[in-house]
Amino acid sequence: MTVFINSIKILFSVFILFILLVNVVFAQSAGSRLTIARLKYTGGGDWYNDPTAIPNLLDYLRQHTNIDAARDEVKVGIMDEDFFSYPILFMTGHGRISLTTIEADRLRTFLTHGGFLFADDDYGMDEHFKREMKKVFPDKQLVEIPFSHAIFKSHFEFANGLPKIHEHDGGPPAGYGYFHDGRLVVFYAFNTNISDGWADPDVHGDPPDKRDLALRMGTNIIIYALMN
Repeated sequence: MTVFINSIKILFSVFILFILLVNVVFAQSAGSRLTIARLKYTGGGDWYNDPTAIPNLLDYLRQHTNIDAARDEVKVGIMDEDFFSYPILFMTGHGRISLTTIEADRLRTFLTHGGFLFADDDYGMDEHFKREMKKVFPDKQLVEIPFSHAIFKSHFEFANGLPKIHEHDGGPPAGYGYFHDGRLVVFYAFNTNISDGWADPDVHGDPPDKRDLALRMGTNIIIYALMN
């Protein structure tokens, strides 16, 4: 019975990996453009804030890389039928996040079989994000990412790590993450709010140099996610 259950688990894992790979290959070979999936979640946090952020990053990717990026994001919930169709998830918001046990298990499956999550700390999100991610990875630690990591030099060079874009709290920004089998599967930007700088200029009033730094770092994150 144990052997049978383990066999089922292995087959399911292979199936999820196959779905992720098929979607990446399809996007590259069938004319479909790469997009970023904004993660919808429950709990009360505004997962939908700064709606111009991802379209602007996608536009920047088209202009500054060879990536055939879409013009808009998609929005997806963890329990949606097409959840495994998008290899890159983006998550942000102010305040509360809540994951059910089933959602945590499903997100863990996504991340450990080729998926990638970029979580951008917006004011009030930190404690809720860290608490809920413990449900996703109860056996792992959220660790600080060193400046030498490939995510800080995948396209543009960030020798000092994350740029400071928005002043939520004093002190420097920091990048954290979860690793699985040596691969960074979750990248969490803390105390900077990178996506704040992706939004239209009149939304937050960020100067052009700050917005460019934010878009450059966003480009690094996407390229890293696609290459690893």
